[in-house]
Formats: sequence, structure tokens, C-alpha cells
Amino acid sequence: MSTTADLVSTLKKELKSAQMTYADLARALGMAESSVKRMLSRGDMPLSRIDAICRALKLDFAELARRVADAQPLLKELTQEQEKAVVADKKLLLCAICVLSQWTLEQVGLNYRLSEAECIKYFAQLDRIGIIELRPLNRYRLKLAKAFRWRPHGPVMNYFRENALLDYFSGGFDNAGEGVLLVHGSVSKGVAASFFERMQRVAQDFAQQHQADQKLPEKDREGYTLLLAMRSWEFAAFTALRR
Repeated sequence: MSTTADLVSTLKKELKSAQMTYADLARALGMAESSVKRMLSRGDMPLSRIDAICRALKLDFAELARRVADAQPLLKELTQEQEKAVVADKKLLLCAICVLSQWTLEQVGLNYRLSEAECIKYFAQLDRIGIIELRPLNRYRLKLAKAFRWRPHGPVMNYFRENALLDYFSGGFDNAGEGVLLVHGSVSKGVAASFFERMQRVAQDFAQQHQADQKLPEKDREGYTLLLAMRSWEFAAFTALRR
């Protein structure tokens, strides 16, 4: 939730953008310029005063609140408790995966056996958990960063290890645009780190392309899951044969 200090900070940016000086604002508010400076430097004022500044800027308070929300830092990882809440209900987990792919509420309802009321309920839960910020007409803002990942040993990854990993790898990976590569080698730790950075860039490229292709008709798009992994590892059956 936005604090008063966040609102005031955003108001300062709006004043600068509108090229409105403290003297201009003071005249609009019927206050002394020194009082306006002091009020804004403290970063704390009643909502009635914030509303008055919004009127002077010809800015709707709801729009100010939206801009504050948009400026909030995005999450790169959820807490353990947030992830537990997500995996507690399979339908909620489904909706979480869908919003990560920027699906609309209507798209979720069209593709899965969820009523509109259920979709709204689960989107509201995702809002309370902190994954999205619900907006009018069931639109939302994703509050997760592009570099977001599930906790490596958290509830969501553990759920997928137990329930989805074998299902994923049971496919033949032989259709157009599919493939699986298994490469083993011994390299320096520095080179390993650079390879992981490249993998992260590939993941970001995939996410950005997903965003760009949302403008295409749904018939021209196909759902893909990109799984990238690299770790220091030896198959346990081979380890058992070591001298």
C-alpha cells in the first residue's frame, strides 16, 4: 500500500513535469511559499492537502495513486508464506501462472473451466498475496520483475518437482520449435557463471517476445514452456561407481 510519503514524492515529480514552481503552487493553495516548501520537504501532509495539490495540478487523485503504484519496486521473489498461499489451491496456482504470462481474466475463463466469478475470486487473492494489483474492469498490473523467479527450494518449485517435472520431460521434444539439449563438461567456475548469465538473457528475451506477440491473434500463437537449468551435478548412479 502507498504511504503518504510516496504520494508526496510523486506529487513533486508531477509539479516538476508541469513546470509549476513552489510559488505557483503557493498561490493556487492560498499559502505562503515558505510553508509550501516546508510541507513538501517533510513529506507528510493530510490527504485533504494532497487532494488540493491534485486540483491545482488538474490531476485526479486516482491517477496519482496509480502513478505511485507504478513507481513501486517490482518483486524478484516472493516470500515463503506467499508461495505457500499460491500452491494451497491448484486453481489459484493456475491463475498465478496465467498472470505471469499476462493473460487477461477473460482469457483464463475462455481457456479453463473457471467461471467469471471464480476468476475474479482468484485474481482478488493474487492481489492480496501481492502478485498483481487489481484495477477497474478486472484489469491488473503485474507486480513481479522481469527477473522474477520462484524460490529455488520454495513451495512452488517443490510442487513442480513433485508433480510436473516428469510430465514435462515425458514429451518427445520433436515438434517444430521444440528440443532438449543435455551437455556435460568441466569448465572453470568463472566460465560457468558467464554461461548462467547468458541463460538469464535468453529467459528475458523469451519473456519480452511473449509480451511483443500478445498483439497477434490467438490462433497465431502457441503456448511454450522454456526450462533452463545448469548446476554442478553428477548422476547418482555414476557417483556410486566412483573409486
